[in-house]
Amino acid sequence: MPTKPTEPRDTLLYDRILIRAIERAALALVPAGTLMQRAGEATAALALSLLQDDGAILVVAGPGNNGGDAMDAAARLCAHGKQVSVVLPTDPGRLPADAAAAMQRAAESGVSFIALANIGTNWALAIDGLFGIGLARAPEGHYRAAVEQLNGLDCPVIAIDVPSGLDADTGALVGGSSGVAVRASHTITFIGNKPGLHTAYGRDYAGLVHVETLNIDAALFGNARAELSTPALFRHAFAPRPHASHKGSFGDLTVIGGAAGMGGAVLLAARMGALAGAGRVFAAFAAAVPAFDPLHPELMCRDAHRVASDSGAVVIGPGLGMSRDAANLAARALACPLPLVLDADALNLIAAEPGLQQRLAQRHAPALLTPHPLEAGRLLGTDAVAVQADRLDAAAELAQRFKVHVILKGSGSVIACPDRVLMINTSGNPALATAGSGDVLAGLCGSLLAQQIPMHEAALAAAWLHGHAADRMVADGIGPVGITASELPLFIRAALNELHSRANNLTG
Repeated sequence: MPTKPTEPRDTLLYDRILIRAIERAALALVPAGTLMQRAGEATAALALSLLQDDGAILVVAGPGNNGGDAMDAAARLCAHGKQVSVVLPTDPGRLPADAAAAMQRAAESGVSFIALANIGTNWALAIDGLFGIGLARAPEGHYRAAVEQLNGLDCPVIAIDVPSGLDADTGALVGGSSGVAVRASHTITFIGNKPGLHTAYGRDYAGLVHVETLNIDAALFGNARAELSTPALFRHAFAPRPHASHKGSFGDLTVIGGAAGMGGAVLLAARMGALAGAGRVFAAFAAAVPAFDPLHPELMCRDAHRVASDSGAVVIGPGLGMSRDAANLAARALACPLPLVLDADALNLIAAEPGLQQRLAQRHAPALLTPHPLEAGRLLGTDAVAVQADRLDAAAELAQRFKVHVILKGSGSVIACPDRVLMINTSGNPALATAGSGDVLAGLCGSLLAQQIPMHEAALAAAWLHGHAADRMVADGIGPVGITASELPLFIRAALNELHSRANNLTG
């Protein structure tokens, strides 16, 4: 997440086209070199705040204005009495005018210019100023070597604007599987925050993100491409529960799935639904129906072919299987006039059957899809690699094609719907990469919908609570290795009650 959440624009995410437009407008209003000097000043200030001692600072500068920002920062750090060395793996004579001027300031300040081969490893801090947001192909030659050298250092690394090699719009590696990017501990990004820093590989490579608007007039900022999802966006939907409540006050949730050998998926989702506050939860099995759930006997186990879903919300897909019978259950659920969550095999069945796709697109009741990248690829007629190459576009296309809400799962889950700005979830960690985690998320989504939380807020809240629970577990020393899906619901319940507690405090 950004480190300055009080700054209004920090949670708004701008793509390259928008950033370039804002930059052009701003450059027309200030003297030449002003924005570069502001960027250098902000980078130097961050570097000074991170330095633990008086050790040497390495600056790796590229052939464009990103390199100019880095060299301006180097000059300022040298003026602060720091020992600074700059590697410039390009012909200085080909630098743009502002960057050339920054290089001159760096040379006059006493910065040492060294060869790439002489980088070594003894640095207190390093700054990546190789490439900015305009990189079109994977770094090669000296530039690739510079990235690899930076990644081999055992010190804080600040990336300027975006880690070199990372796509600012998508979070993918530029050049795909042949790409390489700087793994930064901090990224200082200019003008506006970028989507690619927060999804796909973004959170692995960007580290802590600091947003610096460079004092650009807010009037120059247009509509953002996306926004970071935080509790502030959905907290209002969690009203205090009235004292005069009963189980009927909080809706019914029906979870449908559980083909032979996969009944655990239904139980994971149903248990989550109960712990998230639904008044009654029906666990509906496509195969053999257990007499009761020994862990949560309050769940009502039913035959999926006979369960009546006439109130609340429905989740279908966990452990459903791909049989003809499963497809018939999916068709029946799509005809249901209740809010519907489609997960796992329900998504695969829809991807395989045009008739189910048509039913989904023609539904009048709200629906929420919770695919992982492979399931999203099947729905879009492509594959997981293509989805991961542009997660925002994939989520948006799914939402538009089927007229639904979508939570595209993964690092920086993307929440999309046809008539709202794209959202990127800010919580979560690798602990969620475990079997059954998606079933828990589906049950959480269904429970919130059964309690009449509006669809958009339910999707945002479910994604955040799911990730926040894993974050809490890691903070408590449980994981990230070895966390199981069945451990998540109690932590989700705790976070959910915190939201309700805040609602009580606001209205009490």
